[in-house]
Amino acid sequence: MPTYISLFKLTDQGIKNIKDTPQRIEQGIKGLEAMGGKLVGFYSVMGEYDYVGISEAPSDEVITAFLLALGAGGNVRTTTLKAFTTEEFVEIVKKLP
Repeated sequence: MPTYISLFKLTDQGIKNIKDTPQRIEQGIKGLEAMGGKLVGFYSVMGEYDYVGISEAPSDEVITAFLLALGAGGNVRTTTLKAFTTEEFVEIVKKLP
């Protein structure tokens, strides 16, 4: 399954409701699993972003739908990167002319 790295920033609403975050994380995990995905890791971080999530999903469309649903909740905004393993990257480079 493809791997995705998501960077999360709390919105004003999200910081107001910070005490509800553990429940929202658990709901998010269940929602991703219901869509066929898997949370590999989730971290609270310091700096420009508040959280980093590493997940796997069956397709770009599935992860996009999941992240749109999270964003619609109003507590976080996301930036997501599709990640390639070393092996996948090597195969991509082999295709260069």
